[in-house]
Amino acid sequence: MHEIIVLSGKGGAGKTSVTAALALAMSKREKIVISDYDVDAPDLHIVLKPEIEMRADFVSGRLAVFNPDNCIDCAQCLAFCRFDAIEHMSPGEYPVIEELCEGCAVCVKLCPEQAFDFAPRHCGEYFRSRTRFGTMIHAELAPGAENSGRLILLLKQEAAKAAKKDGAEIILSDGTPGIGCPVISSLSGAGLVCAVLEASASGIADFKRLAELAHRFRLPMAVIINKCDLNPQASEAAAEAARDAGAEILGALPFTPVFTEAMNRGEAVGETPSELDGLFLSFADRLLALVRTGRRSRFIPIKEKAS
Repeated sequence: MHEIIVLSGKGGAGKTSVTAALALAMSKREKIVISDYDVDAPDLHIVLKPEIEMRADFVSGRLAVFNPDNCIDCAQCLAFCRFDAIEHMSPGEYPVIEELCEGCAVCVKLCPEQAFDFAPRHCGEYFRSRTRFGTMIHAELAPGAENSGRLILLLKQEAAKAAKKDGAEIILSDGTPGIGCPVISSLSGAGLVCAVLEASASGIADFKRLAELAHRFRLPMAVIINKCDLNPQASEAAAEAARDAGAEILGALPFTPVFTEAMNRGEAVGETPSELDGLFLSFADRLLALVRTGRRSRFIPIKEKAS
């Protein structure tokens, strides 16, 4: 079983649109499972229109819950809480503001009458769904909820189960922008990174950070340069950055209305014939070949110490 994860150093680089197009192209070659790890702001489902087959709660961490039956109105909890998560509504009423509670349990431990319980925190939901390209594993965190990294680990486990059940060898995953905790969790256990590199100054700078992170995991990287025709100098600089990172350049995509037109139809690029169809089939074939080689990067960049 092999996982290809599509990432970008920044938002708006075209990562999710590319993932949807690759899902279509790869599903023409073999069975695949699709995962969406952008749990804070998922949007792959908008294009793939999944039909939910399984829905489950994501419970992570704990939350203080006020128990008015035990309260003697001493108000000590207001002083205990450093996050102003306890509100004094009326005599004997000290409800916890869920969005502000950090789950530190200070009120639970220090309340002399044990007027606070410590309940499991509901942080969101995760799903197994059916799409026209194969099984999809996805999730949605509640607004302001934490532990996205733990939820992504859970999605990885569910994707592996789905792949085994479906007889699929490939998991294609849409990651999150940047290099934060969700991306680090996404890279764990992956076999290949496909970076969507926007040909712009900010896109190149953020790609370099992503490339360093991938190298830390010793993961091979392939690159698709997006919006390559807007600025030829930036496009060449993007290609140079990819070569410096030891990545394999799959090719380049022009700035074209094909993407927005497909989104307006609720389709992946390629479902309606366009000039990009051959490109994405080529990208898919090369990614499938690369991930099966099992090659790991030997280069781990070491930052020089400041003198």
